[in-house]
Amino acid sequence: VRMGTGYVPRLFLWIMFALGVAVFVLGLRGSGETGADDPPLNWRPLLFIPASQVVFALAIDELGIIIAGALMILVGGLASRESRWLEVVISAAVLVFFVWLIFVYALGLVIPVWPGG
Repeated sequence: VRMGTGYVPRLFLWIMFALGVAVFVLGLRGSGETGADDPPLNWRPLLFIPASQVVFALAIDELGIIIAGALMILVGGLASRESRWLEVVISAAVLVFFVWLIFVYALGLVIPVWPGG
């Protein structure tokens, strides 16, 4: 009845959790079409997506949000065999710009932008 200070973040948490479970279940189901050269388990996303988050967490304090964000997207780009490096690099540049624009410029959060900053 009364919304407290943590109501909206908790609501977003449960929405994101439900979406994550839905994507996970759909990913396990797959398309049903397997080729002769397809592995039974696609290990690349299971390895590189968590690795990209670890790289970001370890790099943000020393390298700043620009380089750490770009590294995260580049490592995450290794999760798919269909990734084209030019598209990954362009995506990294655009996404890192918007991260800087929203979190550093618009919200004024004190986040290191560059190394030593």
